[in-house]
Amino acid sequence: FVLGMMAGAYIGLGALLSATVTFDMDPALGLGLKKLMAGSAFSLGLMLVVIAGAELFTGNSLMVSSVMVGKVTWRKVLAKWWLVYLANFIGSMVLALLFYFSGLWKTGASALGIFAVKTACAKVNLSFAEAVIRGVGCNWLVCLAVWMALAARQTVSKIAAIYFPIMGFVAIGFEHCIANMYFIPVGIFLNRWAGIIPDGTDVTLLTWSAFLVKNLIPVTIGNIIGGAVFVGLGYWGAYLRPSK
Repeated sequence: FVLGMMAGAYIGLGALLSATVTFDMDPALGLGLKKLMAGSAFSLGLMLVVIAGAELFTGNSLMVSSVMVGKVTWRKVLAKWWLVYLANFIGSMVLALLFYFSGLWKTGASALGIFAVKTACAKVNLSFAEAVIRGVGCNWLVCLAVWMALAARQTVSKIAAIYFPIMGFVAIGFEHCIANMYFIPVGIFLNRWAGIIPDGTDVTLLTWSAFLVKNLIPVTIGNIIGGAVFVGLGYWGAYLRPSK
């Protein structure tokens, strides 16, 4: 549970860094470069999880391989998933509250706070299908990052293995349920408590119920499919499935 809280905070730190380094980038540089920078900064989160050590729900999707070879039972895996998911949420919320009360959102005449609210609004305005599919793509890449990092023997090799898939999923625009446990609550706090309403942004859906129904549930479903099916079951089928 403690390691799960750490992972939630670590992913939140990556999310916070990505917002901090891109919120005021010159539009003339192009959206692609902005996404590349955001992804590069966000990779900090999984580096901390894998190298420092923590329990991340999305990475734990790979446990399905152990179930298929009979090392553990579905009951134990589902219990671990639920515990880590809850702990990740608490860790993410702690960091979101720390960010709010630190006043760092006032950076650039509150431009960082405005950016955070816009990001949260965009995430709760996805359709259910869009959120699920973006979740699939995200955890496909996240679990590949974990898979490759486990194969690395040196810290610098683990960093390289993690960086490219994580940078890729953020730059593409996929959705990560644990990162959204930071992104969306921060937007809600800033909108409700600090009264931030960005010009031209509809904040009517920026609620806890919309966070749960419009983003967290579908993205979590997509993340499980992306990690458990596309990576866990994929490599089990390729290397571990018993021959007839």
